[in-house]
Amino acid sequence: MAAVATATFCAPALAQDNTKLRVMGMPLATGKIQKDKEQPFFENFAKVTGIPIDMDYKPLDSTGVKEFEQLRVMKSGLFDIVGLRLGQVSRDEPTILGLDLVGLNTDYKVARKVVDAYKDAVDLRLQDRFNTKLLGVWPFGPQIIFCKPAIASLEDLKGEKVRILDGVMAKFMEKIGATPVTMAFGEVSQGLKLGTIDCAVTGPSSANSAGWPESATHVYPLGLQVAVQGYGINMTAWKKLPPDQQGKLRVAMEKLTDDIWKYSEELWADGMRCNAGQDPCTTGKKYALKTVKPTAKDLELMKSALKDIALPAWSELCEKSNPGCTDTWKRVVGPVVGLK
Repeated sequence: MAAVATATFCAPALAQDNTKLRVMGMPLATGKIQKDKEQPFFENFAKVTGIPIDMDYKPLDSTGVKEFEQLRVMKSGLFDIVGLRLGQVSRDEPTILGLDLVGLNTDYKVARKVVDAYKDAVDLRLQDRFNTKLLGVWPFGPQIIFCKPAIASLEDLKGEKVRILDGVMAKFMEKIGATPVTMAFGEVSQGLKLGTIDCAVTGPSSANSAGWPESATHVYPLGLQVAVQGYGINMTAWKKLPPDQQGKLRVAMEKLTDDIWKYSEELWADGMRCNAGQDPCTTGKKYALKTVKPTAKDLELMKSALKDIALPAWSELCEKSNPGCTDTWKRVVGPVVGLK
């Protein structure tokens, strides 16, 4: 009897509640990666991974937080894990832009090599300045140009208002005579409809999910960047986890990002077909956008854009807050893309 009583008394003490972490994800408007991969992963995290952590998941656009505020929110500890909109938060930390300069990531294969080479440098910087550990990086895929006015080349963007992703892309647009506009993703469809902007840059699947082809008429599939996103965890929350849970969480996040890399490539190709009204279209809505073949001149411009426009513009911006970042980038990323 005494033994039974003791066991009964001790049982509640041995049972431990799961750790709870607050998660801010990608905006709902970004589409299928958020819906099909990210949200199920976090909402079923403890069940699927076996790690005793419950994730309180909320998409960015349900939190009241602006995209560009995410690093400040991470530093404050308001959320424990955040799906970082890296281009948008780069105004607070330009080092991030070294992951995805205009003309750098010409395709998924190159992008993966660049991310693997440079993510540790970004991680150290985020830990130092924003109490944030980087858990993974993935891309939406080549970011292309959607326009309401008809366009046949980059020259046709001269004088047009173009929604851009970050400060370095803004410099590129200025170089070709366009007016760069900063605008939250969820506001772009209305902006195109009302004429607040003439063109905007994103991936084909995201554009489809957000209804951009309802207002846009032309798509120019010249990849400028790949729109890298990231997952970060507040370092205070990270340090509270036992070492074994830290390791398991890191592995689980790597598996998620690997899964998204593959899914992103599938969505990109299908999004292009759906936007043009072609079959097979399995992940989106069919539209009738006119797809314009990039000119030889523009393809050559993109080859030189990294060295002549993007890298100098980013270097000037980054060195002001993080002296030596250019040398670090050239040392780890330069060999990947053949730049010294």
